[in-house]
Amino acid sequence: MSSSSASSVSTALAPYGWDEAWAEAFAPYEAEGLLPGRVVRVDRGQCDVVTADGPLRADTAFVTPHDPLRVVCTGDWVAVEPGGNPRYVRTYLPRRTAFVRSTSSQRSEGQILAANVDHAVIAVSLAAELDLGRIERFLALAWESGAQPVVVLTKADLVPDAVTLSYLVQDVETSAPGVAVVPVSSVDGDGLDVLAAIVGGGTSVLLGQSGAGKSTLANALLGEDVMTVQATRDVDGKGRHTTTTRNLLALPGGGVLIDTPGLRGVGLWDAGTGVGQVFSEIEELAERCRFHDCAHEAEPGCAVLAAVDTGELPERRLRSYRKLLRENQRIVAKTDARLRAEIRKDWKRKGAIGKAAMEAKRGPHWRS
Repeated sequence: MSSSSASSVSTALAPYGWDEAWAEAFAPYEAEGLLPGRVVRVDRGQCDVVTADGPLRADTAFVTPHDPLRVVCTGDWVAVEPGGNPRYVRTYLPRRTAFVRSTSSQRSEGQILAANVDHAVIAVSLAAELDLGRIERFLALAWESGAQPVVVLTKADLVPDAVTLSYLVQDVETSAPGVAVVPVSSVDGDGLDVLAAIVGGGTSVLLGQSGAGKSTLANALLGEDVMTVQATRDVDGKGRHTTTTRNLLALPGGGVLIDTPGLRGVGLWDAGTGVGQVFSEIEELAERCRFHDCAHEAEPGCAVLAAVDTGELPERRLRSYRKLLRENQRIVAKTDARLRAEIRKDWKRKGAIGKAAMEAKRGPHWRS
């Protein structure tokens, strides 16, 4: 590719996140005469790709392995054939980050939702009671993906009292250490400038349940009604799926936004590191426990339980931590035979400890 051609590619794709590192990664495919492009939408084995020559439709048949985590997805940078009918995606470039959740199927497969994401924007509606456990679940997946999470409290205009709103923000901040929490109203525009500044650099994926106001938020950031918006049910604050596919859109103020369908199920997928980051204060407390393998349940010298007793650590946080750890362990164990054996060994160890404690409590003559 000539320097002028490379310059035109850079100019055309820069709004979608193209940079020198992507150009370097694409160099081997450039030598084959393939076109670089970013996937803006995927459906039924085909995808829409934005290229320097304009948008095009391509078939993904050459990149359809048995591993569902290696299929082409929205946000991928791909190498596309320059011509042909149909055109084909030959491969995608190594991903910098990948947002993955567990599917609801009995096979417990992972599903990749978006690739090469810098910020995971978790939309939470203030039209319904806050579900801190669900927020923590989203945060675990976001941290595990490699993206920086941001929690956006949408429909802030429904909480006109500033003191009440500040308490809600504080509740979420307690459950989201190291994460920006931004109350936003698409009605009066409050908070949109703060969010626009965050997503103005890099690629952001918009996540949340149906009815969280994601499409309205996307329209506000885009400055036009690109995404269809549906009414939310008054009875429970929930909505129907407005967005049915993942769409990548360039923002007028810079940056790229991937809007996603509402996620009813948010299953963890090998997110142990992410869980640890969400509950970083518990992980720090655990380092002071008497036993290095403390389960924080009934062990003597447990710094985590001591923090719960003193009120330093909310008991709800510990329950949520245990729940997500157990769920993640089950998912990983289904594909890791060694871990399954370790879990069974741990169960037997805890059972023996419990039995010994019970016998000690009853005394040496209880059998007679």
